[in-house]
Amino acid sequence: MDLYAAAAELQSAALAAVEPAAAVRRHVRREGDALLIADRRYDLGGYERVFVVGGGKAAVSMAAAIAGILGERLTEGVVVTKYEHARGRSVPGVQVIEAGHPVPDGNSARGAQAVAALTKRATERDLVICLISGGGSALLALPVPGLTLAELQALTDALLRRGATINEANTVRKHCSSFKGGNLARLAAPAQMVTLILSDVVGDPLDVIASGPTVPDTTAVADAREVLARYGISAALPLQETPKPGDAIFDKVQNVVVGSNRLAALAVVDKARDLGFDALLLSTYVEGEAREAGRVAAALAKGIRAHGDPLSPPACLVWGGETTVMVRGEGLGGRNQELALAAALALDGWPGVLIMALATDGADGPTDAAGAIVTGETLARARELGLDARTALAANDSYPFLKALGGLIHTGPTGTNVNDLLFVLVDR
Repeated sequence: MDLYAAAAELQSAALAAVEPAAAVRRHVRREGDALLIADRRYDLGGYERVFVVGGGKAAVSMAAAIAGILGERLTEGVVVTKYEHARGRSVPGVQVIEAGHPVPDGNSARGAQAVAALTKRATERDLVICLISGGGSALLALPVPGLTLAELQALTDALLRRGATINEANTVRKHCSSFKGGNLARLAAPAQMVTLILSDVVGDPLDVIASGPTVPDTTAVADAREVLARYGISAALPLQETPKPGDAIFDKVQNVVVGSNRLAALAVVDKARDLGFDALLLSTYVEGEAREAGRVAAALAKGIRAHGDPLSPPACLVWGGETTVMVRGEGLGGRNQELALAAALALDGWPGVLIMALATDGADGPTDAAGAIVTGETLARARELGLDARTALAANDSYPFLKALGGLIHTGPTGTNVNDLLFVLVDR
């Protein structure tokens, strides 16, 4: 069995399952002058204007889908996405702004201001459709009064480099922003608001995805300061409290998750079975240090190979989630590449095993790779080239190591973002 060919087919199945436009169309349809969203019906004739706003790596595809559904009823819109993620596409009636990610830049602030300005124009006679996907926290950056963009950039970089989870980082971001933590809903009130969400957070907590701009915040300023203290970051920052559950501004807000990591992972399992693998979805809640997760993945592969536990070869074990990296060195890489390198070290000499670690947005850390593939033969080939895997891992330098071996995955921007996926493939 060609494990590389199988891995490529599984990757395609995963990304197709969470293609943003298709995800929107599965949950939104128009019947005459009525808009049906999940379990609710909106009479478009009852609204004077329909605005579309939002941000994230999938914002352009989602906006194109909703614009196509709304047709002539779309009044105006503005969405913010990551550089190169618009891929030259335009959306009739919707302004597209590209901005910085994972660290916000000037366009992130300008984009957030444009979204906020359009949202504030809405009245009780209008409908606001908000489109949220992964990356929205950085792409929609509107610092609270007293906090500069430069300070927000430094804060974001510090949290990322010290291995903060997305939940921890967004707990801080919500209280640094006039946009997040339910504040976009505050700007829209008293208009009717519907938010369509493509989740990139483990477990799909609505108040964490893109820092929950239209969701009641379950954290407080004290929680944000606790996160800052945990990572040794100065807590002397101006933080702002956020709207909480029970606030009347959420009475006219509907939040709908249209796509998630679990949906992509289940698509992989189905495809693997079609290809003849015994397949299992292990979890979509995987978090923790990337190199430790890599060792666990290798251990699972060995168990399958040696004893048929928990699956009999040919086998495909799938998991999803998002790991983190504690940056110790000055190298180049991403969390999936680091996971794969650690797995390769643990798999050395084990034949018939392949591990693929994939960022579904196509960008693994500050690199042009989406992730990496390693096998039980990876280290043997590295030794032939004079490459030292342990030195590379210690320096967080997985990218050049894997590039030299042809182990990087390059997809370019995929237009979607639902966390990371890992496939463990074991041949007979």
